[in-house]
Amino acid sequence: MKNLDKIKEKFKDKLENIHIHNQRRIYIDLKDKKDIKEVAKFLFYDLSMRFNIASGVDTRSFIEILYHFSSDDTGEIISIRVKIDKSNPEIESIALVFKAAEWIEREIYELLGIQFKGHPDLRRLLLSDDWPKDKFPLRHEDKK
Repeated sequence: MKNLDKIKEKFKDKLENIHIHNQRRIYIDLKDKKDIKEVAKFLFYDLSMRFNIASGVDTRSFIEILYHFSSDDTGEIISIRVKIDKSNPEIESIALVFKAAEWIEREIYELLGIQFKGHPDLRRLLLSDDWPKDKFPLRHEDKK
């Protein structure tokens, strides 16, 4: 868990909660979504972790995005969790930090309605062009 120690040392004031599921599976909640870009950059460039994917879910109270990173050296998977207010569903894009995030941010934008600020090409990826722009298939309130 040497990566976790480095993350805690660097971002101790920016972490809200750490859940160690087991030695190789760790979840870290950020206090503020504005820190995602800095944390992602640190994991990718300083710790040489691989960005695997991001996932999003509507929890009814807020939208949660998990950014999943893995370490080839340690076998750890570290997921950085951010909470996004439904009344202002936006967060900084990490696609400018590493290109691999472009398509998954487009998918989350399209299916959950999250605006990724600074994304280089935030347009539809999966839904048809005639899909209503204000309806998001993975939002609870849009499933009625």
